[in-house]
Amino acid sequence: MKYDDFLNELYSLQDLKYKDFHSKLIMSDKLVGVRTPELKRIAKVIARSNYEEFFKENRHELYEENLVHGLVLGYLKLEFNDLKPLVDEFIPHIDNWAVCDATVANLKVYKKNKTKDIVFNEIKNYIKDDNPWINRFGYVMLLEYFIEEKYINEIFELCSNYKEEYYVKMAIAWLISMCYIKFKGRTLTFLKKNKLDVWTHNKAIQKTIESYRVTEEDKKMLRSLKRK
Repeated sequence: MKYDDFLNELYSLQDLKYKDFHSKLIMSDKLVGVRTPELKRIAKVIARSNYEEFFKENRHELYEENLVHGLVLGYLKLEFNDLKPLVDEFIPHIDNWAVCDATVANLKVYKKNKTKDIVFNEIKNYIKDDNPWINRFGYVMLLEYFIEEKYINEIFELCSNYKEEYYVKMAIAWLISMCYIKFKGRTLTFLKKNKLDVWTHNKAIQKTIESYRVTEEDKKMLRSLKRK
């Protein structure tokens, strides 16, 4: 698929009502208005063809250009060591939560790769980066693939050192809520004594309470931990 053909197909699939709706969610008007299932279909086609040319020609101006790029990464049949440089080249182009989260969710190779310790150390670098979207990418990576016995204590440490940026703090709250589901006791200890700001602490509790996997008794207890 040539790049102009890719753009032409995007505009042929434009849904103006969806564009208006989604632009408000991602806080951007730099989108065509194509629904995600169509973008996934296109990404699969590109992943099976000359994806390198697509990456090279990508202008990274439109939401759909970035999302398809991120999705293609997850569909590539590459070993982790070959995929990682492509991921690192892409993530500086992330500029909204939707591209960030969809890209992470599609990187299934990270779930089964045998070098998770190497990846975990790379995530620490993402979290230290000056770009808040790269920070969010790191935290979402943690919640998707690393909530395990081996990493849980260090995850809490990483949650205590973050940038004061809305979408970063939202990712941390989401991460903590998922930690509670899998490691209730340790997460509860963290919630009782942590260095989070009031907003992030309370948002983590709110997101935990919203889970259907948390009992009513636990929800009542968690509400008592909210700060003022």
